[in-house]
Amino acid sequence: MVTPALPTDPLWPRAGDWPRDVDGPIDLALIGIPTWRTSLSPTSAHATPAAVRAALRRFTPFAATADGRNVDELVFADFGDAVEPDGPDGEPTARRFMADAVARSRVTVALGGDNAATVPAALGAWGDTIRSAGLVTLDAHHDLRDGISNGSPVRRLIEAGLDGRRVVQVGIADFANSRVYTERARDLGITVVPRGALHSRPMADVMAEALDIAGAGGGPVHVNLDVDVCDRSVAPGCPASVPGGIAAHELRWAARAAGADPRVRSVDITEVDALADAPDGRTVRLAALCVLEVAAGLTVR
Repeated sequence: MVTPALPTDPLWPRAGDWPRDVDGPIDLALIGIPTWRTSLSPTSAHATPAAVRAALRRFTPFAATADGRNVDELVFADFGDAVEPDGPDGEPTARRFMADAVARSRVTVALGGDNAATVPAALGAWGDTIRSAGLVTLDAHHDLRDGISNGSPVRRLIEAGLDGRRVVQVGIADFANSRVYTERARDLGITVVPRGALHSRPMADVMAEALDIAGAGGGPVHVNLDVDVCDRSVAPGCPASVPGGIAAHELRWAARAAGADPRVRSVDITEVDALADAPDGRTVRLAALCVLEVAAGLTVR
């Protein structure tokens, strides 16, 4: 199928197509960490960074609701993709790649890849500050499994030195986690906000509390936006999304809250399989909008 060309309008600039080399300060750096080889579910998530970049062009970098500087006034840079980030050799390279982007920008957004991308993204962002760092996940799953996979990043980060008491998991779903891993989260001191609790609490309040807990150590906070936290109707391109997940606007609001908080140095967007998406590309478009929501939040810092 041939994708129709997007219309050209000099008065309607498009997001994306950001330069790789930028002189001077960078507001938002974009990188790809296309992990997929250790996924528990068959996935082509390695195709997602390129798909999200293409989807960004469907949107304008103007956000009428943003306070302060507008999104189209920010300085963006696209650092490209880490090469073969899965496995013992690729993961350290991806960490260094992430660290370089974080050092040069106010906030870095890493595009997965499956959730295994969260390990090099967070470790690269934190560096030697891991013991004071914090993590907020928007996810249907605890990601505390044994082994190395897209089901183990939170466990691996804690084993690397992250304090479980500064981990907050928002959107954990019923019937999507085992008793053992739920008990493991409790034993590690992780704060869990289940999906059901979000029916009576606005996402803005939940994120404010989550960022306070994650930032209590005084170190940088990493936010993992695992898109399978969303309802399957809006995220069919996520292998593990389920009916009853959060709404697209809730994920977008969480992304904007992350961008607005100066404690957040890095965000990743994971678990989207671009090749399994609906024909209208709704999951990939949601991921692209999350990039722009982080940028919108950044304007109010």
